[in-house]
This record gives sequence, structure tokens and C-alpha cells, in this order.
Amino acid sequence: MDTFQTLYSRKSIRQFNGKGISQDKLAEILKSAYASPIGLKRYDRLELKVITNKSLIEKWEEQTAIVMDREGYKAFYGAPVVVLVCSEVDDGVYANVNYSNAAIVVHNMAIAATALDVGACHIWSAPRALRALPDLQKEMGIASNMVPCCAIALGETDDKYAEREIENQKIKTTFID
Repeated sequence: MDTFQTLYSRKSIRQFNGKGISQDKLAEILKSAYASPIGLKRYDRLELKVITNKSLIEKWEEQTAIVMDREGYKAFYGAPVVVLVCSEVDDGVYANVNYSNAAIVVHNMAIAATALDVGACHIWSAPRALRALPDLQKEMGIASNMVPCCAIALGETDDKYAEREIENQKIKTTFID
């Protein structure tokens, strides 16, 4: 796929077939994370947790359902790999930079996954719930100065990426002269 085909084909995959992804594809997806444009070059304020431990993913998913009061909720849709992005977060003038950095890292991984035909879905609920689960944070080795910001679920899927028609001005757009 060329760049625009990849962008116009990207979608959230919420059905995984249970198969993991190759180490080569995972390495390429992680490389795309490392290529992300990070505000103020604060690479040292970010950490990726690549989770392939099925029981840990299931435990996190179960506890997320409890925190969110959504019985049976499956935050990761059966994906065998979850990459959690954590960041140091402050309340200062640059506070939003930390969350933006985490989001662009996940987005780069989603674009790379699309190009590699790997299923991918941005995950926001489980990292948010994880903030209320200090014991699980400790089990995952998340330092006390780090905040779980967002994640991406990855895995093989039978779903197919196909270029889609993008509605012009799907997002309200105002031009200011």
C-alpha cells in the first residue's frame, strides 16, 4: 500500500482470530512507534509495555470491566498482543504534550499495522481503568511516576483492510482567513 491507501484503509479491528503476529511484524510496528514525532523530544518520558502474557491480558480485561461497571466487556477483543503506552504526566504548561505523545505513538503503530495487514485497535478504556488498579500497575512494572495513557491491541485477523471513501469535511472544519 502507498501512504494514502494505508491512511484511507486504516480502521479499528475488533475481531482477532487468536493467532499472534510474527516477531518481524511486531518489531516493525514497534519501530514505527520509535519514529513517532514526540513533542519537545520527551522520549525519556514515555514507556511501552508489550504484553503477550494471555493471563495478564485477561486479568486486565476482567478488572477493566469491573472498574467500568460493564459486565462481560472485552476491552481487547481477543487480541493476543497489547502495547500499553505510559508517560510521565505533569500539570504544567506542557501537560497535554504528554498525552498527545502517547496518542501519536499508538497512531503510528496503527498505521504500521495496517500496512503490514495486522489487525489493530486503539484502546482507551483499559488504560484509563488501569489508573484505578495500583496492584495491577505494580504487576506490570509501571513506575509510580508513569501514567497509563493509551494502548493498541494487535493480532492476526480475518477482517480485511480496504480503501474506503472518506467523506469531505467529516470533521467540522472552519477556515480562518
